[in-house]
Amino acid sequence: LHIAILASILSVIIYWLIRDSHRVRNLSGKHVFVTGCDTRLGNSLAKWLDKRGFCVIAACATEKGGQDLRSCSSLSLKTVNLNLADSKSIARTVVFVTKETAGKGLFGLVIHAEGAAPVAPTDWLRIEDFHSVLDVSLLGLIEITLKLLPLLKKAGGRVVNLIHAKGLMAFVGGGYGLSTWGMEAFSDTLRIEMQHFGVKVSIIEHGFFKAGQVNSDVIEKHLLQLWNRLTPETRDSYGEKYFVE
Repeated sequence: LHIAILASILSVIIYWLIRDSHRVRNLSGKHVFVTGCDTRLGNSLAKWLDKRGFCVIAACATEKGGQDLRSCSSLSLKTVNLNLADSKSIARTVVFVTKETAGKGLFGLVIHAEGAAPVAPTDWLRIEDFHSVLDVSLLGLIEITLKLLPLLKKAGGRVVNLIHAKGLMAFVGGGYGLSTWGMEAFSDTLRIEMQHFGVKVSIIEHGFFKAGQVNSDVIEKHLLQLWNRLTPETRDSYGEKYFVE
């Protein structure tokens, strides 16, 4: 019994030592760039990192989002407007991040990118519906990551891609599942390739957050819009009963 208790205590001590050895120390001066900071997960993460002492660069989709975030953060937190579907916006953001890091490199890149996702049968969608998701959640993510890799390699930093776990289940048409699976593949490949430079790549598959739950009325309204734009032939092939159910 005594040996078992001693072994348990020793195991806890070893766990604490290993855990503490992986903690990031000397946070001051370490720059972390976070996307999607207007609301929800990105916003909360930017505030938390700021309180911990990181030099946070928060990308927001709107000027108001940036103003609201700065109003409740320290003076060291900087914001920049970013549209991940726009290569020019990405280029301007990379210039801003490069200037802010001032030759130190980028310690962390956290991407939370979710494009508008039409929830409907694939047969109801057009190619632009796929672009509305893929251009942001996959191609935008890839483009900004590629352009920030030199800064990440300079600091031996890390990439963290936040992916909703529901996107890993192909239960609905559209680009959401495609973008999520693509993000997983891109991250896994990049992780292997960046080991040589000491850059870590992680994926966090998160679940639902109260602030981010989708209103069923909004989904129903969007479905109705998609249904109404279908050709009569396509609507007839499904039937009114299919749409109601």
